[in-house]
Amino acid sequence: MRIAFAGNPNSGKTTMYNALTGMSEKVGNWAGVTVGRKESPLKEEYSHGQEVIAVDLPGAYSMSPFTPEEGITSEYVRERHPDAIINIVDATNLSRSLFFTTQLLELGVPVVVALNKSDINEKENTVIDVAALEQKLGCPVIKTVSTEKTNSGLKELVDKAISLNGKGQVAPYVQADIDLHDKNQVDAEDRKRFSFVNDIVSQVETRQTLSSKSNAEDRLDSILLNKVSGILIFAAVMWLVFTISQAWLGPLVADWLVGYIEGFQEWVTEKMADSPAILTTIVADGIIGGVGAVVGFLPLVMVMYFLIALLEDCGYMARVSAVMDPIFKRVGLSGKSVIPVIIGTGCGIPAIMACRTIRDERERRATAMLSTFIPCGAKVPVIALFAGAFFAGAGWVSTVSYFLGLVLIFLGALLVKVVTGYKYRKSFFIMELPKYKIPSIKRAFFSMLERAKAYIIKAATIILVCNLVVQLMQSYDWSFRAVEEGMEHTSILASIASPFALLLIPLGFGAWQLAAAAITGFIAKENVVGTLAVVYGLTNFIDVDELAMVGGANEISVAMGLTTVSALAYLFFNLYTPPCFAAIGAMNSEMQSKGWLWCAIGLQLCTGYTVAFLVYQIGTLITEGHLGQGFVPGLIAIAVMACVVFMISRRIRADFDRQYALHGGKIPA
Repeated sequence: MRIAFAGNPNSGKTTMYNALTGMSEKVGNWAGVTVGRKESPLKEEYSHGQEVIAVDLPGAYSMSPFTPEEGITSEYVRERHPDAIINIVDATNLSRSLFFTTQLLELGVPVVVALNKSDINEKENTVIDVAALEQKLGCPVIKTVSTEKTNSGLKELVDKAISLNGKGQVAPYVQADIDLHDKNQVDAEDRKRFSFVNDIVSQVETRQTLSSKSNAEDRLDSILLNKVSGILIFAAVMWLVFTISQAWLGPLVADWLVGYIEGFQEWVTEKMADSPAILTTIVADGIIGGVGAVVGFLPLVMVMYFLIALLEDCGYMARVSAVMDPIFKRVGLSGKSVIPVIIGTGCGIPAIMACRTIRDERERRATAMLSTFIPCGAKVPVIALFAGAFFAGAGWVSTVSYFLGLVLIFLGALLVKVVTGYKYRKSFFIMELPKYKIPSIKRAFFSMLERAKAYIIKAATIILVCNLVVQLMQSYDWSFRAVEEGMEHTSILASIASPFALLLIPLGFGAWQLAAAAITGFIAKENVVGTLAVVYGLTNFIDVDELAMVGGANEISVAMGLTTVSALAYLFFNLYTPPCFAAIGAMNSEMQSKGWLWCAIGLQLCTGYTVAFLVYQIGTLITEGHLGQGFVPGLIAIAVMACVVFMISRRIRADFDRQYALHGGKIPA
């Protein structure tokens, strides 16, 4: 027997599912936590020895699939025909919840309504006449408190659902046969259903505190949801989260762990002194060094997500999404997109992973694609090196880098909005503002572990492999002889970078050393600094351990042979091309689409190339009175990239149209 668990977002559905199955799926005090269908057998104490499978469906407000998550719920209930449905209803918001309930009752599958959060109603002196509600709906109604182990009503709920196996369901309200593509007809029918639901609620519910009266939560919301104070408070909160995770606690834990790994790496190198050099490179530099790179990111990620989980659970993040939505919606993103953008100033990996809270699939993927344009902590050493060597440490270099990153996010979002056809659709932003509550340390801890596990499995594997490959390429020539100091141009990396250097001539930096540094930056962006120090022999002026310039600004600029314009172009190229391999791995995990992943990489490559091209060519024209070298080939390259991105985008747009067509129909343009 299969029992489907269906309900509105933030109704306590997943909490109930975990209590009945013993699973530990992620829960949260805001909408959009469950983003896929999950199945598990019920505990024996509830199933009484029978094989009963519980199916946790994503939260939905309607059986019409306006979002991918609602599409999962609608498709499963309509096509898989569960034996019974447990409809989790938020008893504190009965009017909103019963709209979905009346749709479920039309399907003919037996339904049991769980009046969840009944304990909150008791505290607020809100009374629901259960018997009257059962009579109005024509199905069993059970009071439940899914967060309690005793007197929770869960056993009675499951027993009732099992007893309905094989029976039918009569609907108290049946929708008229209308054209679902006609907005006016859909709106009119929805109003009739809401009127029916509100009539039921008025007869079965008695509230001590009317929703029209202001309470403490309303007064707090008036501050947090204000378009001025809300944004300022959010900026302060995120600064604190970022400081704790990226500057205080996170680095403290990371440095401690990395210190042990580096010590172990040195010990292994000493023990393998008599082993072949290539084996030492693979084991010590490649594998163990790669593990060190993973561990260096992991504590920052874990602390960040622990703090974000606390903010989610207390109900604050829902308010942030609501107050930021009008701004981000203008460019086709979501109010929830602001979280990844802010987190991205610390590290691109947790920024991309934060996109999973965005319910709309297109907005989630677009945000994951664009959030790394904000310079992360790994790019700070690159900014500092070029600002110090070519611009006398001017602070405007850093300011412009971050501001330009934000501009590129908005421009990129507009581009994605156009090529996916999103401009022709009305965006639905339905955000349930949950009640404030004290966050659960336990939930935040397990949420942190879950996300850390996803990072290790998806992102860390890419770091290990790519770190090993690049270490081998820069340490050996094609005959696998170790590259001696001063002979870096004979390495495999140099030979591979040289052809790419030709493509970079229109950007003002056609040297293989600069191309090689950009390539190693894909492991971690701070590698750009270390690679430049090695290939140019500048280790006397650049500390490769601290990744900082210790003097000789003039010597560094002369050795690289860059003008101030081409240096700025090279800096922007490294900042706005695809992020490190770990971030790309996280992007792959969150997008769950190879097509979108390759489009993201292509867009980022084109963006970095185009920005660098414009900076170099226009800057050279202004400072020297003529266009830079390779203007025509560069212009042709940009035109070709634009055509490729356009062709791929057309395919994505077609898939997007099919996905959002109601009931397989065609959405009119």
